[in-house]
Amino acid sequence: MHKQHKRHESESKSHKTVKQSLFEELKNDLNQILQKYKWVEDYNDFWAFLKKYQNVKKPECEKVKDLICFNLDVNYKQILNQVSNRHLDLVKLKEFFSIVLAYLNFKQIEKFNKLKQIRKIQNELPVSVYESEIVESLKRDNVLIIAGDTGCGKSTQIPQFLMRNGFGSIACTQPRRLACVSLCSRLKYETLTQFQNKIGYQVRFERAKNKDTKIVFLTEGLLVRQMLSDPGLSSYDVVILDEVHERHIHSDFVLGLLKCLITKRDNLKLVLMSATININLFSDYFDKKAKVIEIPGRLFPVQVIYKPVFEDDSKKRSKVDATPYLQIMNIIDEKYHNEKGDLLIFMSGISEIMCLADAINEYRKKSPNWIVLMLHSSLPLSDQDKVFDYAPEGYKKCVISTNIAETSITIDGIRFVIDSGKVKEMFYDTVYKIQRLKEFWISQSSAEQRKGRAGRTGPGICYRIYSEKEYLTFEEYSLPEIKKSPLDTVLLQMINLGLSDVRKFPFIEEPNKQDLENCILSLKQQRALTDDENITEIGKTLTNLPVELTIGKMLIIGSVFCQVDTTIVLSSALSIPSPYTNEAFRNFDMENLRKDFESNHGDPLTILNLYREWLIIKREKEDSRRWCKKRGLEEQRFYEMTKLNHQFREILTESELLELNEPEPTTSHERMIRQGEVKLLKRLKANYSKSPSRKRLKPDFYEVENDSEKLEPDIKDIEFRLKNDGSKVRELLNGIHVTSYKDLAILKIVFCSGLYPRFAIADEFNICRSDQFFHTKIKSHVSLHPFSYFGLHPDALKLEDQDIFNPTSDIKYSTKTFSSKHKILCYFTMLETTKVYLTNMIQMPALQSFLLFSKNIDTSFNLSKFVFDGWILIEILNPLQSETLLIKLINLRTRWDSLVSKRLSRCQVDRAQIIKLTDDMITFLNTDIIYGIKRLLPADLKYLYTGPTDFELPDNCFDENFSMKKNDVKGGICVSEFLNYNCLVPNEREDFYASDTFHCSSCDNKYEFNCLERIQHRKKCEKPSECTINNYIEKKEKGEI
Repeated sequence: MHKQHKRHESESKSHKTVKQSLFEELKNDLNQILQKYKWVEDYNDFWAFLKKYQNVKKPECEKVKDLICFNLDVNYKQILNQVSNRHLDLVKLKEFFSIVLAYLNFKQIEKFNKLKQIRKIQNELPVSVYESEIVESLKRDNVLIIAGDTGCGKSTQIPQFLMRNGFGSIACTQPRRLACVSLCSRLKYETLTQFQNKIGYQVRFERAKNKDTKIVFLTEGLLVRQMLSDPGLSSYDVVILDEVHERHIHSDFVLGLLKCLITKRDNLKLVLMSATININLFSDYFDKKAKVIEIPGRLFPVQVIYKPVFEDDSKKRSKVDATPYLQIMNIIDEKYHNEKGDLLIFMSGISEIMCLADAINEYRKKSPNWIVLMLHSSLPLSDQDKVFDYAPEGYKKCVISTNIAETSITIDGIRFVIDSGKVKEMFYDTVYKIQRLKEFWISQSSAEQRKGRAGRTGPGICYRIYSEKEYLTFEEYSLPEIKKSPLDTVLLQMINLGLSDVRKFPFIEEPNKQDLENCILSLKQQRALTDDENITEIGKTLTNLPVELTIGKMLIIGSVFCQVDTTIVLSSALSIPSPYTNEAFRNFDMENLRKDFESNHGDPLTILNLYREWLIIKREKEDSRRWCKKRGLEEQRFYEMTKLNHQFREILTESELLELNEPEPTTSHERMIRQGEVKLLKRLKANYSKSPSRKRLKPDFYEVENDSEKLEPDIKDIEFRLKNDGSKVRELLNGIHVTSYKDLAILKIVFCSGLYPRFAIADEFNICRSDQFFHTKIKSHVSLHPFSYFGLHPDALKLEDQDIFNPTSDIKYSTKTFSSKHKILCYFTMLETTKVYLTNMIQMPALQSFLLFSKNIDTSFNLSKFVFDGWILIEILNPLQSETLLIKLINLRTRWDSLVSKRLSRCQVDRAQIIKLTDDMITFLNTDIIYGIKRLLPADLKYLYTGPTDFELPDNCFDENFSMKKNDVKGGICVSEFLNYNCLVPNEREDFYASDTFHCSSCDNKYEFNCLERIQHRKKCEKPSECTINNYIEKKEKGEI
């Protein structure tokens, strides 16, 4: 009997296995049937259910039908004809559909349970009782202001209120891309529409929406871009501006645009939402016509205790005094020793965090139940993520953070907060073009945000290291970004939208008028605006590139010189924070391992070398995480570069500045290998997502229990390999082809074209002192960043003795050192912390760079003196050389401007012209000419110019297409758009009209000509070159050129 029962069980199992394998065999056919009737949304989920269902019980079709409130209504015979398999009969097909019914029933019950739970959570939110008031107010008024405290549920619930009450298409802006994606995901979950498009999002280079989308989350910047193509925002009925209290540049800009728009569109509704909104400011902005609804939050009560540091408590207030922080920790140890709750300390900057962390680690020797963690943007992401892990029993976390933990992230379990009351923020000085890092007192709204961190999961305590009297002197709200950041991009977008005068734009708070004027001047220098403030072709193209203007201009010029790939990588490198960790320049082994990748041309080239090597490591499928760690590099930055690389390609493709390359052809064998690799990677990713995201911290500083880099999969590496197969990695590697001097020279020209006038020259006394100073046009005596290549190798910029030339003539020159090897630095950023530093620099030949990029060039009669943009004087020993150089320059700049114009107007450009211009540019950069260079002071300019004269030219021998005109201020004659001839006073003892014997190679005659006569004769006498553009490539390939 027992044997018979076992045999019956065995047969039953075998029967199930046969049916399972049969269904698995027909998986593709059955999926097509399921797709046709649209019963199943997630096929993988269904097949997993089928397998479990058959293993657990025998299907009973009749019982299942009783559970389902609908009928499948299928034609079994028709389906059998479609699936031609002799093993599938009517009985088995009906059994399959009974499993489908069971699955639908299971999902229905699951959905109802989920919906019940969701509705319970929604009804508990404070905002739920305000639904009818919000809807009625918005039906009545065009503008609604909602001041909802943290945790009230405004961001997730209000869009749903509007959707279910009949409002049409709804746009909800968020300041960050991550918030758009996460809120979209949350609303899809709450509305049970995960597999529909009713709710979507759109961020830069990524969108999940279609014509059926009712609610779309998007960034403020993207809404501005949509207004460029659709000024009336006709695709939206409601616009919700969330988190308006953050006062980003784009949020203020959008607010001004929408204020103008609602006067033209009566049916457009505008909702402003925030936690700590300045109600009076926003209400006054809309002439008090906007309805205001205040919604309480659901934070737990937080006790505030003021513990100010008085003058006699510390010797120097500028230094971090750890005493009050350690006293508070001691109080927590004594009073709340057996209670749970972690500590969050807000400090102003990284140095203050590290200083306090050292002091607390000393305190841990006495009270070892603390685990100290730091949190700031310069930390590797793996270390940042540790603040979300939990402490073991009997221990408390002490997280020391900058203001990043104020609003951007939420750390669970915080019960105690210590607020230093200080913050460091970056301010942009529009006059000196400097990013200044300043420390100052926070605002009252920020203090409240910090306090609120202690009351998210239970009652908490906030200790403030300042007095209540000091708190009352704080500004009520933080300074808006529009008053501390560059406005160039926003102003250019305004002008492109058709605003005739950006000075009259209705900002909610006016930016500084001088800042506006400085930004307009900067746009003119970038050639984005004409002198009368009309937008140029370059300006229009820049508004279509959602990047910083300097980066955008580099991408444009890179596309002109057929250096798009390398320019994209360079732009990506400049758009990310520094890839170096805090240890990178303090650890000798790390520095030594990076030496092979250093470039004496500058920091951006070093980063390109490191990135290229990292890609090679990826291509060879080696451990890139370990490679980065050994060299003091933050691998996350290289992942960001890769992502930006793809994004910049999409930008340029959309702007028609880049043609998409055809993908590499692959064999069936390669495709099969790739499919297997993708399958494995997806499985690893799925396993990673199932593993607990929070780990248990070890009591030892910065260690996590069971955390092994060897055993734990690298999720970033998995995601990289999923998105980038071997061909894409090869494509990325081919993009960094700075293998020849030609490639390097053109890349440096592209870099400078985007950044001019960010040039710096060395101080003339650097040779005799250890501190190296440099001068820019607007700021003198700046230093090189100590961790930059030239900061670490200052000798790389100094002239060798053999490169210095001593003039023998008795002419009195203004400059002191003559050489053909003078270098200048082109820098990406000027940053002020304890000093003013230049960062991300490359070196360039001085004279040739100023000639190529200066907006205004002034010369003496015999071309021995040049002044560039009113701040650099260059004196040339042999004026005959400068004549040739100047004629070549005008020709080069004319051809360059023509090519840029053609490229931007989407005209076909002859590749031979590009190659010829490229070769001529490189030849020009390599011109060997001896000169002296000097920075001009305001006092020098008084005696430098001749002033208005009666001097006239019979015809324009410099640029025959330009109509000459006199310069009534400096003197001389404007002979091209950038060149003002004969306006500089000659040097003492230098004959103004000196003539020299001139031998013309064209007519083989000798003449006693002065400078001007020589140029005129050359123009008339020169024979046309036999090497035309059309046969240039052919001659070059034959080696004739």
